[in-house]
Amino acid sequence: MTYPTTFKYTKDHEWVEIAGDRGRIGITDYAQKQLGDVVYVDLPAVGTRLTQGQSFGTIESVKAVSELYSPVSGEVVEVNDALKSKPEQVNADPHGSWLIAVKLSNAGEAGGLLDSSRYADLVK
Repeated sequence: MTYPTTFKYTKDHEWVEIAGDRGRIGITDYAQKQLGDVVYVDLPAVGTRLTQGQSFGTIESVKAVSELYSPVSGEVVEVNDALKSKPEQVNADPHGSWLIAVKLSNAGEAGGLLDSSRYADLVK
């Protein structure tokens, strides 16, 4: 699996794609394979403030329920509502199916995350 080089990754298998002062957050291909078929995603409301490393929701599969952790601090400005009716999109396109978008409160935090090659080494 090739991981997008424009993303930053956590050891908890979330990714963030930063553009300006915003970041879109999702889970990695590795994470969705470990979970199996995703059947439900519980995401925060717009306006929720997150701290880096804080749980912001859960993802449920046929095998388990897992916490989702924010790779960066910020305020939720958008939630991918399409996942409410089609949570399986996370399996079909994990790097294209973002979960939430945040307005970053500390862009420097992304510097402490893994790049794509370091993340690929982590999961091999």
